[in-house]
Amino acid sequence: MIDLIKTWLTDMDITGAASDYLSWGLAIVIVAAIALVTNFIVRKILLRVIRAAILKSKSQWDDAVLQSRLFDRLANLAPALVIYFFAPAFGSTQFFIQRLAISFMILVGLMAANSFLNSIDLIYRSYEISKQRPIKGYLQVVKIFLFLIGGILVISFLMDRSPWVFLSGLGALTAVLLLVFKDSILGLVASVQLSTNNMVRIGDWIEMAKYGADGDIIDVSLNTVKVQNWDKTITTIPTYALMSDSFKNWRGMSESGGRRIKRAIAIDMNSVKFCSEEMLTRFVKFQLIADYMKRRKNEIAEFNNQYKIDTSELVNGRNMTNLGTFRAYIKAYLKDHPRIHKDMTFLVRQLPPGPSGIPIEIYVFSNDQVWANYEAIQADIFDHILAVIPRFDLRVFQNPSGADFRKITPGG
Repeated sequence: MIDLIKTWLTDMDITGAASDYLSWGLAIVIVAAIALVTNFIVRKILLRVIRAAILKSKSQWDDAVLQSRLFDRLANLAPALVIYFFAPAFGSTQFFIQRLAISFMILVGLMAANSFLNSIDLIYRSYEISKQRPIKGYLQVVKIFLFLIGGILVISFLMDRSPWVFLSGLGALTAVLLLVFKDSILGLVASVQLSTNNMVRIGDWIEMAKYGADGDIIDVSLNTVKVQNWDKTITTIPTYALMSDSFKNWRGMSESGGRRIKRAIAIDMNSVKFCSEEMLTRFVKFQLIADYMKRRKNEIAEFNNQYKIDTSELVNGRNMTNLGTFRAYIKAYLKDHPRIHKDMTFLVRQLPPGPSGIPIEIYVFSNDQVWANYEAIQADIFDHILAVIPRFDLRVFQNPSGADFRKITPGG
């Protein structure tokens, strides 16, 4: 090409150094123009045809390939190929230009391979198994390997040396490579262990106080695990930290079909007493425990008659208390509640008395695990319990407030 341009310039009476510079400049302009036209044809025509065909297709995998921009990366090969094939036109610089073009094509190939691996991950994520066995970490290992090999090939082409020369030198750099890729190696080992032992999945709710994580896992990669907290912030945790540190996974709760309610109400010990006849008559009218009251009264009466106990004093024999009746009421109320799981742990228990009264703890499970619904169920239950406590002649224990002090202060 340069010789033809020189001949043309000679016919125009342009010779000497001016002819050399002009011939080179015109050759560069012509090759650049051809490369630009080729790039325009590939990107504006060929890529649009491919994109339109993919969008019309009903298949999902080709949409993932399009989303990963694989074809956009491959389009960069067109101008590089033009430069490579026109390199002989530049005479003695042919091999240098071709080495540059090949190096660029290797880089384009690496970027295309990266996009292809991303598309594999996108396709895999469309299946339910991806939440249990994420493969992003393994794909990232493949990427590291490809970029390492690609980098060696680029350097070998630019320096016109055999790739084996550089590969043989990697042995001496093993310690440095281990240091550079320490996190990646630890992450790979952790990813295999997490996947094999089924410790975490995408979508799991985990708590890890050390890193301030409390939310759902949205991504598991080679080096990091991303957790979207309930306030919508994102916490990034090193993958290997899930093996070296402790964390809480709420998946068991999600799979069980219930969510635990564990809360206690403190009862003022001074309000606990035996039930009088008036109280027993009143409690029988409580529909939820009417049968319980009748059955309990008969059991106690039979016991006292059997052992000829003097019932004129309540301390003799067996008698019902307002606190025991209240616990029976709570139990009946929860058993009748449509949002309480009946097949899981169900306890209404009295904890040891202390300075804050007698705690009556409710330990049950709701059958709705959605956070907002769970909180509403729990609040409704305790709203009712707090409101019904005075009906059993009991008082809730709480520290005195300013209003309490004003009541006992003269003129308050």
